Amino acid sequence: MRLLVTGGAGFIGSAVVRAALADGWEVRVLDLAPRPEREEEADDGVVYFRGDVADAGVLDAALGGVGVVCHLAAKVGLEQGIGDAPSYASTNVLATAQLLPALVRHGIRGLVLASSMVVYGDGTYVHPATGRSVRPAPRREADFAEGLFEPRDPDDGAVLLPALTTEDAPTDPRSVYALSKLAQEHLVATWARAGGGTAVALRYHNVYGPGLPRNTPYAGVAALFASSVARGEAPHVFEDGQQRRSFVHVDDVAEATVLAARHAVGGEQGSAGRTAFRAFNVGGPAVQTILDVAEVLARGAGAAAPVVTGQFRAGDVRHITASSAAIAAELGWRPRIGFEEGMGALAAGLRRQGRADGPRAPSAMNAVTASTTAGSETVR
Repeated sequence: MRLLVTGGAGFIGSAVVRAALADGWEVRVLDLAPRPEREEEADDGVVYFRGDVADAGVLDAALGGVGVVCHLAAKVGLEQGIGDAPSYASTNVLATAQLLPALVRHGIRGLVLASSMVVYGDGTYVHPATGRSVRPAPRREADFAEGLFEPRDPDDGAVLLPALTTEDAPTDPRSVYALSKLAQEHLVATWARAGGGTAVALRYHNVYGPGLPRNTPYAGVAALFASSVARGEAPHVFEDGQQRRSFVHVDDVAEATVLAARHAVGGEQGSAGRTAFRAFNVGGPAVQTILDVAEVLARGAGAAAPVVTGQFRAGDVRHITASSAAIAAELGWRPRIGFEEGMGALAAGLRRQGRADGPRAPSAMNAVTASTTAGSETVR
Protein backbone atom coordinates (compact mmCIF):
# COMPACT_ATOMS: atom_id res chain seq x y z
CA MET A 1 0.00 0.00 0.00
CA ARG A 2 1.28 3.44 -0.93
CA LEU A 3 1.11 6.25 1.66
CA LEU A 4 1.60 9.97 1.07
CA VAL A 5 2.83 12.07 4.01
CA THR A 6 2.39 15.80 3.48
CA GLY A 7 4.90 17.65 5.62
CA GLY A 8 6.93 14.45 5.71
CA ALA A 9 10.31 16.20 5.98
CA GLY A 10 9.40 17.90 9.27
CA PHE A 11 9.86 16.94 12.92
CA ILE A 12 6.77 14.75 13.28
CA GLY A 13 6.45 13.97 9.58
CA SER A 14 9.90 12.43 9.27
CA ALA A 15 9.14 10.21 12.27
CA VAL A 16 5.90 9.11 10.58
CA VAL A 17 7.88 8.26 7.42
CA ARG A 18 10.30 6.09 9.44
CA ALA A 19 7.42 4.32 11.20
CA ALA A 20 5.56 3.72 7.93
CA LEU A 21 8.65 2.26 6.26
CA ALA A 22 9.16 -0.06 9.23
CA ASP A 23 5.51 -1.11 8.91
CA GLY A 24 5.96 -2.09 5.26
CA TRP A 25 4.38 0.90 3.51
CA GLU A 26 5.59 2.35 0.24
CA VAL A 27 6.03 6.01 1.16
CA ARG A 28 5.84 9.29 -0.68
CA VAL A 29 6.51 12.71 0.83
CA LEU A 30 5.18 16.09 -0.26
CA ASP A 31 6.98 18.94 1.49
CA LEU A 32 8.35 22.39 0.80
CA ALA A 33 11.72 21.01 1.95
CA PRO A 34 12.94 18.53 -0.66
CA ARG A 35 14.63 15.99 1.63
CA PRO A 36 15.34 15.29 5.31
CA GLU A 37 18.25 17.06 6.91
CA ARG A 38 19.71 13.82 8.28
CA GLU A 39 21.84 11.98 5.73
CA GLU A 40 20.86 8.53 6.97
CA GLU A 41 17.26 9.28 5.96
CA ALA A 42 18.09 10.59 2.49
CA ASP A 43 18.48 7.18 0.85
CA ASP A 44 15.48 5.36 2.29
CA GLY A 45 13.55 4.56 -0.89
CA VAL A 46 11.03 7.32 -0.24
CA VAL A 47 9.92 9.37 -3.26
CA TYR A 48 10.05 13.08 -2.40
CA PHE A 49 7.94 15.74 -4.09
CA ARG A 50 8.94 19.31 -3.41
CA GLY A 51 6.05 21.73 -3.35
CA ASP A 52 2.96 23.10 -1.67
CA VAL A 53 -0.18 21.11 -0.91
CA ALA A 54 -2.12 23.99 -2.48
CA ASP A 55 -0.29 23.47 -5.80
CA ALA A 56 -2.68 21.24 -7.77
CA GLY A 57 -0.04 20.09 -10.25
CA VAL A 58 2.46 18.92 -7.63
CA LEU A 59 -0.36 17.46 -5.54
CA ASP A 60 -1.74 15.39 -8.42
CA ALA A 61 1.73 14.04 -9.18
CA ALA A 62 2.28 13.04 -5.55
CA LEU A 63 -1.14 11.39 -5.21
CA GLY A 64 -0.81 9.01 -8.15
CA GLY A 65 -1.40 5.44 -6.94
CA VAL A 66 -1.70 6.49 -3.29
CA GLY A 67 -4.12 4.62 -1.04
CA VAL A 68 -4.15 6.87 2.04
CA VAL A 69 -2.82 10.31 2.99
CA CYS A 70 -1.36 11.48 6.29
CA HIS A 71 -1.81 15.25 6.17
CA LEU A 72 0.77 16.84 8.45
CA ALA A 73 1.75 19.86 6.35
CA ALA A 74 0.74 23.00 8.24
CA LYS A 75 1.92 26.33 9.55
CA VAL A 76 2.67 25.63 13.23
CA GLY A 77 5.04 28.40 14.34
CA LEU A 78 4.19 30.57 17.31
CA GLU A 79 1.81 33.22 16.04
CA GLN A 80 2.09 36.89 16.87
CA GLY A 81 -1.61 37.73 16.86
CA ILE A 82 -4.57 38.34 14.62
CA GLY A 83 -2.30 39.77 11.93
CA ASP A 84 -1.19 36.19 11.25
CA ALA A 85 -4.75 35.08 10.42
CA PRO A 86 -4.36 35.26 6.61
CA SER A 87 -1.22 33.12 6.68
CA TYR A 88 -2.73 30.42 8.93
CA ALA A 89 -5.99 30.41 6.99
CA SER A 90 -4.16 30.05 3.69
CA THR A 91 -1.56 27.46 4.72
CA ASN A 92 -3.74 25.32 6.97
CA VAL A 93 -7.36 25.79 5.98
CA LEU A 94 -7.27 26.65 2.28
CA ALA A 95 -4.56 24.10 1.50
CA THR A 96 -6.61 21.38 3.22
CA ALA A 97 -9.64 22.47 1.21
CA GLN A 98 -7.55 22.06 -1.95
CA LEU A 99 -6.36 18.60 -0.88
CA LEU A 100 -9.85 17.16 -0.43
CA PRO A 101 -11.12 17.43 -4.04
CA ALA A 102 -7.77 16.01 -5.15
CA LEU A 103 -8.50 12.94 -3.01
CA VAL A 104 -11.82 12.62 -4.83
CA ARG A 105 -10.11 12.92 -8.23
CA HIS A 106 -7.70 10.11 -7.36
CA GLY A 107 -10.29 7.89 -5.68
CA ILE A 108 -8.50 8.03 -2.29
CA ARG A 109 -10.79 7.12 0.60
CA GLY A 110 -8.49 7.26 3.62
CA LEU A 111 -7.12 10.38 5.35
CA VAL A 112 -5.30 11.02 8.63
CA LEU A 113 -5.13 14.64 9.80
CA ALA A 114 -2.57 15.96 12.26
CA SER A 115 -4.73 18.00 14.61
CA SER A 116 -3.80 19.36 18.02
CA MET A 117 -4.80 19.63 21.65
CA VAL A 118 -5.17 23.37 21.10
CA VAL A 119 -8.69 22.82 19.74
CA TYR A 120 -9.86 22.31 23.35
CA GLY A 121 -8.55 25.62 24.70
CA ASP A 122 -8.58 25.01 28.44
CA GLY A 123 -8.60 21.54 29.96
CA THR A 124 -11.25 19.66 31.92
CA TYR A 125 -12.08 20.46 35.55
CA VAL A 126 -14.39 18.99 38.18
CA HIS A 127 -15.98 20.46 41.30
CA PRO A 128 -14.20 19.28 44.47
CA ALA A 129 -17.45 18.57 46.33
CA THR A 130 -19.80 17.26 43.66
CA GLY A 131 -17.40 15.80 41.09
CA ARG A 132 -19.41 17.40 38.28
CA SER A 133 -17.59 18.72 35.24
CA VAL A 134 -17.30 22.51 35.28
CA ARG A 135 -16.22 25.06 32.69
CA PRO A 136 -13.99 27.32 34.79
CA ALA A 137 -14.38 31.03 35.19
CA PRO A 138 -11.53 33.20 33.90
CA ARG A 139 -8.73 33.19 36.42
CA ARG A 140 -8.48 36.30 38.58
CA GLU A 141 -5.44 38.49 39.00
CA ALA A 142 -6.31 38.88 42.70
CA ASP A 143 -5.82 35.12 43.08
CA PHE A 144 -2.56 35.26 41.13
CA ALA A 145 -1.25 37.95 43.46
CA GLU A 146 -1.86 35.59 46.40
CA GLY A 147 -0.15 32.67 44.67
CA LEU A 148 -3.41 30.85 43.83
CA PHE A 149 -3.30 29.74 40.22
CA GLU A 150 -6.06 27.13 40.05
CA PRO A 151 -9.31 28.11 38.29
CA ARG A 152 -12.58 28.53 40.19
CA ASP A 153 -16.17 27.48 39.73
CA PRO A 154 -18.05 30.42 38.15
CA ASP A 155 -21.06 29.85 40.45
CA ASP A 156 -19.70 29.25 43.95
CA GLY A 157 -16.03 30.18 43.61
CA ALA A 158 -14.76 26.74 44.64
CA VAL A 159 -11.23 25.91 43.53
CA LEU A 160 -11.58 23.30 40.79
CA LEU A 161 -9.65 20.06 40.34
CA PRO A 162 -8.03 19.15 37.00
CA ALA A 163 -9.16 16.02 35.14
CA LEU A 164 -8.23 14.25 31.92
CA THR A 165 -9.72 15.67 28.73
CA THR A 166 -11.60 13.25 26.49
CA GLU A 167 -12.57 13.70 22.86
CA ASP A 168 -16.14 14.68 23.73
CA ALA A 169 -14.97 17.76 25.64
CA PRO A 170 -16.18 21.05 24.15
CA THR A 171 -13.81 22.69 21.70
CA ASP A 172 -12.78 26.25 22.45
CA PRO A 173 -9.97 27.44 20.14
CA ARG A 174 -8.23 30.49 21.60
CA SER A 175 -5.76 31.40 18.87
CA VAL A 176 -5.67 31.72 15.11
CA TYR A 177 -3.61 28.54 14.94
CA ALA A 178 -6.10 26.63 17.11
CA LEU A 179 -9.00 27.86 15.02
CA SER A 180 -7.24 26.72 11.84
CA LYS A 181 -6.77 23.20 13.26
CA LEU A 182 -10.43 22.93 14.19
CA ALA A 183 -11.41 24.20 10.75
CA GLN A 184 -9.27 21.46 9.22
CA GLU A 185 -11.12 18.88 11.30
CA HIS A 186 -14.49 20.15 10.09
CA LEU A 187 -13.34 20.11 6.48
CA VAL A 188 -12.04 16.53 6.53
CA ALA A 189 -15.15 15.36 8.40
CA THR A 190 -17.32 16.88 5.68
CA TRP A 191 -15.23 15.17 2.98
CA ALA A 192 -15.51 11.78 4.68
CA ARG A 193 -19.25 11.97 5.29
CA ALA A 194 -20.04 13.27 1.82
CA GLY A 195 -17.84 10.91 -0.14
CA GLY A 196 -17.85 7.65 1.77
CA GLY A 197 -14.27 7.94 2.96
CA THR A 198 -12.74 7.52 6.41
CA ALA A 199 -10.95 10.41 8.12
CA VAL A 200 -9.10 10.29 11.43
CA ALA A 201 -8.03 13.48 13.22
CA LEU A 202 -5.24 12.90 15.73
CA ARG A 203 -5.15 15.57 18.42
CA TYR A 204 -1.48 15.48 19.27
CA HIS A 205 -0.63 16.75 22.73
CA ASN A 206 2.86 17.94 23.72
CA VAL A 207 5.17 16.17 21.27
CA TYR A 208 8.90 16.05 22.01
CA GLY A 209 11.95 14.02 21.02
CA PRO A 210 15.07 14.14 18.82
CA GLY A 211 15.01 17.06 16.41
CA LEU A 212 12.55 19.00 18.56
CA PRO A 213 11.99 22.37 16.85
CA ARG A 214 12.09 25.57 18.83
CA ASN A 215 8.95 27.26 17.48
CA THR A 216 6.08 24.78 17.50
CA PRO A 217 2.90 24.75 19.59
CA TYR A 218 3.05 20.92 19.69
CA ALA A 219 6.20 21.06 21.82
CA GLY A 220 5.79 24.39 23.57
CA VAL A 221 7.57 24.65 26.89
CA ALA A 222 9.73 21.60 26.20
CA ALA A 223 11.20 23.46 23.22
CA LEU A 224 11.59 26.69 25.17
CA PHE A 225 13.26 24.94 28.08
CA ALA A 226 15.46 22.97 25.68
CA SER A 227 16.60 26.25 24.16
CA SER A 228 17.50 27.58 27.61
CA VAL A 229 19.45 24.54 28.76
CA ALA A 230 21.25 24.29 25.39
CA ARG A 231 22.63 27.74 26.22
CA GLY A 232 23.55 26.61 29.72
CA GLU A 233 20.85 28.78 31.27
CA ALA A 234 18.32 27.94 33.95
CA PRO A 235 14.80 27.44 32.56
CA HIS A 236 12.37 30.06 33.86
CA VAL A 237 8.98 28.66 34.87
CA PHE A 238 5.81 30.72 35.20
CA GLU A 239 3.29 30.51 38.03
CA ASP A 240 4.20 27.74 40.52
CA GLY A 241 5.29 25.25 37.87
CA GLN A 242 2.41 22.89 38.64
CA GLN A 243 0.62 23.38 35.32
CA ARG A 244 -0.26 19.90 34.06
CA ARG A 245 0.43 18.68 30.53
CA SER A 246 0.62 15.40 28.59
CA PHE A 247 4.04 14.91 26.95
CA VAL A 248 4.28 12.25 24.24
CA HIS A 249 7.40 11.11 22.40
CA VAL A 250 7.53 11.73 18.66
CA ASP A 251 8.15 8.03 17.95
CA ASP A 252 4.94 7.12 19.80
CA VAL A 253 3.08 9.81 17.85
CA ALA A 254 4.42 8.35 14.61
CA GLU A 255 3.22 4.87 15.56
CA ALA A 256 -0.25 6.24 16.35
CA THR A 257 -0.33 7.99 12.98
CA VAL A 258 0.56 4.86 11.03
CA LEU A 259 -2.04 2.84 12.96
CA ALA A 260 -4.61 5.50 12.09
CA ALA A 261 -3.62 5.24 8.42
CA ARG A 262 -4.26 1.48 8.49
CA HIS A 263 -7.63 2.13 10.11
CA ALA A 264 -8.54 4.80 7.55
CA VAL A 265 -7.83 2.54 4.60
CA GLY A 266 -9.00 -0.70 6.15
CA GLY A 267 -12.67 -0.89 5.27
CA GLU A 268 -15.82 0.67 3.96
CA GLN A 269 -17.77 3.35 5.73
CA GLY A 270 -20.48 1.80 7.84
CA SER A 271 -18.65 -1.47 8.48
CA ALA A 272 -18.52 -2.73 12.05
CA GLY A 273 -16.85 -0.30 14.41
CA ARG A 274 -16.15 2.25 11.67
CA THR A 275 -17.41 5.80 11.32
CA ALA A 276 -16.70 8.34 8.60
CA PHE A 277 -14.86 10.70 10.95
CA ARG A 278 -13.18 10.08 14.29
CA ALA A 279 -11.00 12.31 16.46
CA PHE A 280 -8.52 10.79 18.92
CA ASN A 281 -6.29 12.27 21.59
CA VAL A 282 -2.65 11.22 21.31
CA GLY A 283 -1.04 11.89 24.68
CA GLY A 284 1.73 10.57 26.87
CA PRO A 285 1.71 7.68 29.33
CA ALA A 286 1.30 9.90 32.41
CA VAL A 287 0.62 13.46 33.52
CA GLN A 288 3.57 15.74 34.16
CA THR A 289 3.93 19.31 35.34
CA ILE A 290 5.79 22.09 33.60
CA LEU A 291 8.29 22.04 36.46
CA ASP A 292 8.88 18.30 35.91
CA VAL A 293 9.96 19.04 32.35
CA ALA A 294 12.25 21.89 33.37
CA GLU A 295 13.90 19.79 36.08
CA VAL A 296 14.54 16.74 33.89
CA LEU A 297 15.97 18.81 31.03
CA ALA A 298 18.14 20.97 33.28
CA ARG A 299 19.47 18.00 35.25
CA GLY A 300 20.15 15.87 32.19
CA ALA A 301 21.82 18.69 30.25
CA GLY A 302 23.94 19.86 33.18
CA ALA A 303 22.28 23.28 33.28
CA ALA A 304 21.32 25.32 36.32
CA ALA A 305 18.21 24.28 38.24
CA PRO A 306 14.91 25.82 37.07
CA VAL A 307 13.78 29.14 38.47
CA VAL A 308 10.08 29.26 39.43
CA THR A 309 9.27 32.91 38.88
CA GLY A 310 5.68 33.20 40.08
CA GLN A 311 5.03 35.38 37.04
CA PHE A 312 1.70 34.92 35.30
CA ARG A 313 -0.48 35.91 32.41
CA ALA A 314 -4.21 35.92 32.99
CA GLY A 315 -5.07 34.30 29.65
CA ASP A 316 -2.80 31.27 30.00
CA VAL A 317 -4.26 27.78 30.24
CA ARG A 318 -3.63 26.19 33.62
CA HIS A 319 -4.06 22.49 32.81
CA ILE A 320 -4.63 20.45 29.65
CA THR A 321 -4.01 16.71 29.84
CA ALA A 322 -5.13 13.93 27.53
CA SER A 323 -7.12 10.81 28.02
CA SER A 324 -5.88 8.46 25.29
CA ALA A 325 -8.30 5.70 26.30
CA ALA A 326 -10.31 5.94 23.06
CA ILE A 327 -7.41 5.35 20.70
CA ALA A 328 -6.19 2.52 22.94
CA ALA A 329 -9.60 0.84 22.81
CA GLU A 330 -10.32 1.38 19.12
CA LEU A 331 -6.90 1.24 17.45
CA GLY A 332 -4.82 -0.55 20.08
CA TRP A 333 -2.31 2.30 20.45
CA ARG A 334 -0.54 3.02 23.73
CA PRO A 335 2.58 5.14 24.25
CA ARG A 336 5.69 3.03 24.86
CA ILE A 337 8.30 5.63 25.80
CA GLY A 338 8.11 6.86 29.38
CA PHE A 339 8.62 10.48 30.34
CA GLU A 340 11.89 10.02 32.22
CA GLU A 341 13.34 7.89 29.44
CA GLY A 342 12.30 10.13 26.57
CA MET A 343 12.91 13.52 28.16
CA GLY A 344 16.15 12.26 29.68
CA ALA A 345 17.40 11.22 26.23
CA LEU A 346 16.48 14.65 24.89
CA ALA A 347 18.45 16.27 27.72
CA ALA A 348 21.46 14.05 27.07
CA GLY A 349 21.36 15.09 23.42
CA LEU A 350 21.33 18.74 24.44
CA ARG A 351 24.34 18.14 26.66
CA ARG A 352 26.25 16.51 23.79
CA GLN A 353 25.25 19.39 21.54
CA GLY A 354 26.54 21.87 24.08
CA ARG A 355 29.90 20.11 24.27
CA ALA A 356 30.19 20.01 20.48
CA ASP A 357 29.29 23.68 20.14
CA GLY A 358 31.60 24.80 22.94
CA PRO A 359 30.84 27.52 25.50
CA ARG A 360 28.38 30.17 24.46
CA ALA A 361 27.79 33.64 25.72
CA PRO A 362 24.29 33.93 27.19
CA SER A 363 21.76 35.55 24.89
CA ALA A 364 19.85 38.18 26.81
CA MET A 365 17.13 38.39 24.18
CA ASN A 366 16.59 34.63 24.08
CA ALA A 367 16.60 34.39 27.85
CA VAL A 368 13.87 37.00 28.06
CA THR A 369 11.84 35.25 25.36
CA ALA A 370 12.04 31.89 27.10
CA SER A 371 11.17 33.25 30.50
CA THR A 372 8.17 35.23 29.27
CA THR A 373 6.56 32.50 27.18
CA ALA A 374 7.17 29.32 29.18
CA GLY A 375 3.80 29.17 30.84
CA SER A 376 1.29 27.81 28.38
CA GLU A 377 2.91 26.51 25.18
CA THR A 378 0.50 28.50 23.07
CA VAL A 379 -2.65 26.60 23.97
CA ARG A 380 -4.52 29.73 25.01
